[in-house]
Amino acid sequence: MHCHQFHPRQLSRRDMLRRCAMGFGGVAMQALLHEEAQAGTVRTNNPLAPRVPHFSAKARNVIFLYMDGGPSQVDTFDYKPLLEKYHGRDPREVIGELAPTQFDNVGKVLKSQWAFKQRGESGAWVSDLFPYLADPEVIDELAFIKSMTSKFSEHTSANYFLHTGSGLQGRPSMGAWFGYGLGTMNQNLPGFVVLNGGLIPPGGLDCFGSGFLPAAYQGSIFLPRDQPIANIRPQESNPELQVNKLKLIDQLDRSILDASGYDSEIEGAIQNYETAFRMQSSVPELMDLRGEPESVKKLYGLEADYKNTQTFGLQCLLARRLVERGVRFIELTCPNGNGDRWDQHGKLFDGHTKNCQTVDQPIAALIKDLKRTGLLESTLVVWAGEFGRTPFAQGDDGRDHNPFGFTVWMAGGGVKGGVSVGETDEWGYKAVQDRFEMFDLHATMLHLLGVEHTKSTYRFSGRDMRLTDVHGHVIKKVLG
Repeated sequence: MHCHQFHPRQLSRRDMLRRCAMGFGGVAMQALLHEEAQAGTVRTNNPLAPRVPHFSAKARNVIFLYMDGGPSQVDTFDYKPLLEKYHGRDPREVIGELAPTQFDNVGKVLKSQWAFKQRGESGAWVSDLFPYLADPEVIDELAFIKSMTSKFSEHTSANYFLHTGSGLQGRPSMGAWFGYGLGTMNQNLPGFVVLNGGLIPPGGLDCFGSGFLPAAYQGSIFLPRDQPIANIRPQESNPELQVNKLKLIDQLDRSILDASGYDSEIEGAIQNYETAFRMQSSVPELMDLRGEPESVKKLYGLEADYKNTQTFGLQCLLARRLVERGVRFIELTCPNGNGDRWDQHGKLFDGHTKNCQTVDQPIAALIKDLKRTGLLESTLVVWAGEFGRTPFAQGDDGRDHNPFGFTVWMAGGGVKGGVSVGETDEWGYKAVQDRFEMFDLHATMLHLLGVEHTKSTYRFSGRDMRLTDVHGHVIKKVLG
């Protein structure tokens, strides 16, 4: 691989071919093949230009509510009364053989500390942890997938798997794949925005990276505050001075591009500079909530007593505003200060109570507000962690990681609300009916936005790469 930063005095054979007629033809062909349109249209020089999907789409945008750490399915949405009957028993005696856990500190069978009730017309089982989501106006919009599985039981690899379809570092995030396949509707904002509540997940920023895709598709990290990103306000007192600086940078970048031929990283850098310049006006407007009614702010919990409810409420409100402005993919991360995210190896009651207090009201408000504004029909909302928790205790009052069967849910954007797909066994331990993997979740998300997952590929290292690798099936039972 050549960095093209230094050039020999005499032309090399490669340079001569590039600068001759046949060389130009080869470079042009390579660029066309390398940047082949995967969503039905030819790409322009703007990598984020909107593109036509493979088929008619139900959704245009995605809001991914990332529940960092792994919520317990048997304490939230997967009611298992058998845990009450055998509470305190040795799980090896009643459940049978157990797979190794992350810490292998296996305690007794542990019942849920929260009561479950069936809610709404759909009769969905919801624990008392979610009084706002339990509202029939909200719960009947959700489609539960109760048989999701992961290939990994450790946070970092599981986070990469959830975000990128691979347990290895360096693959493109699903937000980057959506931007690559479909572009975005607002050229003044990034196509993939991560609203950072305060916790970057294990695995770091690679969870939101573009991997081998051009850099223009990587996630842009916003903080929910007046200045969500650094240096958004120009330092130059004279706007003309800043414009002249940017023109010079653009000329230098393009001169390197002309000399070296196609280079996706330089193209991405040029595009990112241009987007950053336009964001100077669009981001302050995004963050200006003065036009939002006080009733809406209250709905999201911006006046709540618990600070983390306010933080996540602002994230959810900003997510709606980003959707209104045409951003393709928005991811929300958990606020800091709830203990160890959703990762309650101990103090389960305290940790899960705080986490639900953080997200319950804002997420319910988001669903209601999207309905109120007519955006839910075209916005896919996904709630998921990287795995679930065991139905038996770690120590006395925690639960260890469980990748064998857990719950995620989807709403809006062509999803059939009020359904429940798949089942775990009677303990809530392992998926036994309609067992799904992350590849299936990704394939379904792409399908709802009109993208055939097997055709959304990028040539890298001699192979056509895709988010779902060689796997993935659309979960048809959740489609509306």
